[in-house]
Amino acid sequence: MICTRGQHFASVDALPSASWAVFFLAGALLRPMWTLPLFFVLSSALDLGSLAAGTISDWCVSPAYWALALANAALWLGGHVYARRLHEARWRAVPRLAGVLVLTASVAYLLSKGGFYFFSGHYPGADLAGFLARVPHYYPRALGTLAGYVAVGLALAVAARRLAARRPQGALA
Repeated sequence: MICTRGQHFASVDALPSASWAVFFLAGALLRPMWTLPLFFVLSSALDLGSLAAGTISDWCVSPAYWALALANAALWLGGHVYARRLHEARWRAVPRLAGVLVLTASVAYLLSKGGFYFFSGHYPGADLAGFLARVPHYYPRALGTLAGYVAVGLALAVAARRLAARRPQGALA
């Protein structure tokens, strides 16, 4: 998240934000629930730091910013539910993961982008038709970015578990 969120000191050009995937993966891979507010504080600090540094405008910091907390909670919860109730360490579980990602991304999109569209004050004539017209343009990229980062994150988690399982008992790292 630090490397891909906004234009701050650690930005990597041309990489889309990994924030959604970080929240989903935190829900899936990290047990304690305190990771949700921790990552929200981190994402907010990155945004506020970028704003203070002048590397981003105040366009996204609006009365609708609170909607991000709800969207991030939906992503975290989606990862948590998937890992605790639906996950199997088999290829046949991939369609379940894809379904959870689509559902979770849809909820997060409606909360974050819908919240911004309707409550930011940047769209005075905001109506449902105007919001729905924007969905085909922005949602596929958001879903693709989430799916790509989650795939990489889960692949790395599986690889780390397999490497740890191969290490003999008592071996030093």
